Amino acid sequence: MCKPICLSTVILLFSLTALGQTSTFRQKTISCDDPSGIFCTEAYDYVGYNGAYTGHDEPSVLFYSNASGSGNTMVYLMQLPKDPPTLPKQDGTGGTFNFQLHPAFWVGMAMCDDQSAPNPGGSYIGPNIPCSPNSDVNIFDGSDPTKANYIGKHPGAGFMEMQFYPPGWVNGADPTRWASALNIDSLSENMNTGLGNNAACGGPVEYVNFAFITKDGVPTGPPGPLLQNNSTFTPNADTLFYNPGDVLRVTLQDTGHGLKITIDDLTSGESGFMVASAGNGFAEILYDPTGHNCNPKSHNLLTDFHPMYASSSEHTRVPWAAHTYNIAFSDEIGHFEYCSTVSAEGGSCTSGSSDAAGLDENFCFDAAYASEFGLIPIGGCLDSDVEFDGVPYQLVWPGTSTSASQDLRLHARPVVFTSPRFTASDGSLQNYSRVAFEANLPRIEFATNPPCQRHISNPADASPGAGCVDPPTGANFYPIFSTTGGSSKCSWQLGGASIPGTTNAFGGTSTAEYGGLLASGYPAANGQPTFRYNNFRNVLNSNPCASSGTLAAQ
Repeated sequence: MCKPICLSTVILLFSLTALGQTSTFRQKTISCDDPSGIFCTEAYDYVGYNGAYTGHDEPSVLFYSNASGSGNTMVYLMQLPKDPPTLPKQDGTGGTFNFQLHPAFWVGMAMCDDQSAPNPGGSYIGPNIPCSPNSDVNIFDGSDPTKANYIGKHPGAGFMEMQFYPPGWVNGADPTRWASALNIDSLSENMNTGLGNNAACGGPVEYVNFAFITKDGVPTGPPGPLLQNNSTFTPNADTLFYNPGDVLRVTLQDTGHGLKITIDDLTSGESGFMVASAGNGFAEILYDPTGHNCNPKSHNLLTDFHPMYASSSEHTRVPWAAHTYNIAFSDEIGHFEYCSTVSAEGGSCTSGSSDAAGLDENFCFDAAYASEFGLIPIGGCLDSDVEFDGVPYQLVWPGTSTSASQDLRLHARPVVFTSPRFTASDGSLQNYSRVAFEANLPRIEFATNPPCQRHISNPADASPGAGCVDPPTGANFYPIFSTTGGSSKCSWQLGGASIPGTTNAFGGTSTAEYGGLLASGYPAANGQPTFRYNNFRNVLNSNPCASSGTLAAQ
C-alpha cells in the first residue's frame, strides 16, 4: 500500500492548484481540465472549468455487432504488462516503464445519464425523450435537424471507463502493483442550446464518478462528484491490487441496480467488483442552468447507472465525446515528459525537459519527491503533451527495437487482451462480427505547426482537414494495435510492429492502421449541427481476432 500520496493526493493537489478559490465540491472532485483529468473522456470540444482544454490522446480498437447484448454485457481476458528490468534514467537512456507510456488504459461502454449532454433533463426543444437502458431506441445519430433520428434528440449520455493504473510513480495507486477503478464521465451541458450548468456547479463541465474495484464491492469513499473526498481516491485494505503480469478476467453486466464490473485475477485467485449504483453513492449532478447553488442535498442525484444500448455499431456513440464508439478498448497516452527540476511540486518544469518552448511542461514532480514515497526516483511532467514530443511518442514501446534483446531489456511488455465476447439472447458467449481502429488525433492537434483545421462547418475553418495528420507532427512514433497467438488464442497487443509473436500488424504504421479522416456531426445551438474532424477511423469488415476464450499471454 502506498503512503498517502499516489492517486489520492495527486488528484486533490491538481484540483486545488488548478481551481484555486472555488466551490467546495470542485475542490474535492476530479477536474477534467487539469492532469487529474487524465481519467476523463475526451470531449468533442473544449470543456472543463472556464472552458479549458481537456486533452487526451486515446488510440482505440472498437468492437461492432448488431446482435442484442453486444452493447451491454461482455467478458475480456487481459494480461497486465510488466516493466523492463532496467530502471528509467533522468536523461532518458534507461528503461521505459508503463507509467511513462500510459497513466491508464481502459475498456469502455456508453451509459444512460439523463442529467448529461446532449439533453440533460430531457430538455430538447421538442420531444422529451428519456434514456431507455439497454435499448437501441436510444440511437439518434442523424445530421438532419428535420429528421426523427437527429442526433440532437439523443437522450443524455455518459461514458464508462473501466480503468487500470500502472505502478511506480505519482500518477499510480501503489509503488509496485496495478490498481483499477470504475469511472463514469458526464458533461453538464445542453448541446442544443449551448447552455451549461450554473456557475456554482462549474458551468458546462465534465465531471466523473470514481470508485476503486474492491474485494467487498464497497467504495473506499463516495463516488459521486459532489461528495468525493480524499478517501474516494485512497486505496484501503479491500482495494483489489494486481501484480505485473497477472492475467485477469473482466466481466461487465447490467443488474437491477446498475452496471456491475467483476474482475477475477486468474493468477492470484483474488476477485473484486463494483456496481455503479445509488446504493454505492454513484450520482448525477442536477442540471440546473438557472440556479445559483450546487448544494449536494439538492443537486447530488443518487443514480443507478445502466448501459445505454443493446448493440454496438457505428450508430451507437456518446454525442458529446470526441470518439465515436460504444464498446472499445483504449489506451491513454501523452502524459509524461522528463523534467529534472520544478518550480514547485505540481508546478512547472524549470530544467531537463524535452521541449525548450515549455508549452506543456506543467504539473511536474522531481525525483526527490517521487523517492520520498518509495516510487521510481525520476522527475517528470503529467500535463497533456500537445507538442507530441514526450516519452509516449518515442521509439520506446514494446516492439519498436530492431534488437529483441534490447526490447526486453529496455521496454515494458505490451498489454495483451482478447476481443470481448458478449452474452447473446440464448445465453451463449458470442464474438463481435467486426472491429475498427480509431485515433482522436485531429481533436488534439491544435498546437502543432501547422495546426489541424478540424472544423468543417458551423463553425468552419478555411481548409478543413489541413494539418490533421497521423502520426502527429512532433512524434517520432505512434503506437498501433497488432494481434498475436494465432487463431486458437488470438489476442490484441499495443506497441510497435515488431513485438515477438506478432501475427498481424495491419500495415505496420499508424497511418495504415487508423485510416482516413472521419467527419462527425454533433448537436449545436439553434437546432443546427456542427461538423468536425475529430478522429481517424478504419472500419474492418470482419473481426480478425475473434476470441476463443484463451489469452495469448506473454
